[in-house]
Amino acid sequence: MISTLGAINRVNPMRLARAREKFAASLAGLPRPRLAVLIGGSTKRHRMTGEVTTRLGNQVASLARSHGAGLMVTPSRRTSEQNTAILRSIFAGMPMAFWDGAGENPYFGYLAWADAIIVTNDSVSMVSEAGATGKPVHVAHLEPESPKFQRFHQGMVAAGITRPMGGDLPHWRYEPLYEADNVAAEIRRRMDLNRRDIT
Repeated sequence: MISTLGAINRVNPMRLARAREKFAASLAGLPRPRLAVLIGGSTKRHRMTGEVTTRLGNQVASLARSHGAGLMVTPSRRTSEQNTAILRSIFAGMPMAFWDGAGENPYFGYLAWADAIIVTNDSVSMVSEAGATGKPVHVAHLEPESPKFQRFHQGMVAAGITRPMGGDLPHWRYEPLYEADNVAAEIRRRMDLNRRDIT
């Protein structure tokens, strides 16, 4: 078994570079800092009610206004239509790109153009993908949270990759989390050890 801190994903420098070029026309004009806002939804472990969504949207809007930021917002397949509408209403009139599910998915473009990322804590995959960018990852916590998710998020904080979303936008650096590369390197290492044992 190979243990990883985060989920294996497709985010890497080459993919981000391609996405940055592809979405330059639609995103380059947003004011900086640019905040990618990755929104999840309710799961067996998390509840994303209209009240929770309203609170989250107001927090993000306050951060964006206080820093003159541009927003790049993408709901996920688990984000309800009601919650999507709540966020659209809260962010109305702000400099923003908001993916409504039509046309090409700009997800990697948002990651590529972001100066910082805000992501809800209900998805290990989304948090791991954000952590592969090397950019500050601010995690917005939904309640409740299982012990498994708590351990994951504690590990990401301990590694210096994420911080809980607060009332400011601090900047920090860390080594991007390329779990696919880490797993591939470990497989090669074990194969090499096996070859040595055989010979």
